[in-house]
Amino acid sequence: MSPVEDGTRRSAGALEPAGTALLDLVAIMDRLRTECPWDARQTHESLVPYLLEETYETLEAIERRDLAELRGELGDVLLQVLFHARIAAERTDGTGFTIDDVARDIADKLVRRHPHVFADVTVTGADEVKRNWETIKAEERAAAGGGPSSALDGVPMGQPALSLAAQLQRRALSAGAPPELADAPGADDGASDGDIGAELFVMVAKARAAGVDPELELRRAARAFRDRFQAWERTSSGA
Repeated sequence: MSPVEDGTRRSAGALEPAGTALLDLVAIMDRLRTECPWDARQTHESLVPYLLEETYETLEAIERRDLAELRGELGDVLLQVLFHARIAAERTDGTGFTIDDVARDIADKLVRRHPHVFADVTVTGADEVKRNWETIKAEERAAAGGGPSSALDGVPMGQPALSLAAQLQRRALSAGAPPELADAPGADDGASDGDIGAELFVMVAKARAAGVDPELELRRAARAFRDRFQAWERTSSGA
């Protein structure tokens, strides 16, 4: 059995339990929060730009297929998670939580939403796993709200418009909505045929039907345009 399989990792010639370095990082974060003037004054709100920045830098590392860069960017994202949890732990109004609470919540969620792994449910493949995930998520939302819920509850409306459209469509389709519901809205929706926003929304649906992610496809096209423009710049300048 490999170190990965038995939950340990090799460091400096010795085996350590996986996650040992995370404990060191938690301790470092605690010290920074109390001893560094900059870290001490940060809030959830002040850290938002850094969370977004690190997320996009991680995405770029993945697009470049640069594993060394990805390793570093994932560390930056992890720092943001630890930072927010550390700030929340300082609350005295009963609403705070710790990094252990964060880890415990996601662990419980993963076990709950994978009954084919941690219980006696049988699945035929990845598609059924995804359907079961959405069903369990809907049940959780209904139980938390104590009443009727929408399959679109919890979709962050503040995310970039292209990814928002794709997530709304994915949720709706998983809930059994007909694909044509994504067609151009009518006048009652505040848009009309020919409206650019409505046309873009339809293009997102076409991309999803073709099995591609519209956000990644547009980013790919944008990078290709960047390369063409920079080639044009070099040619125009005689470089």
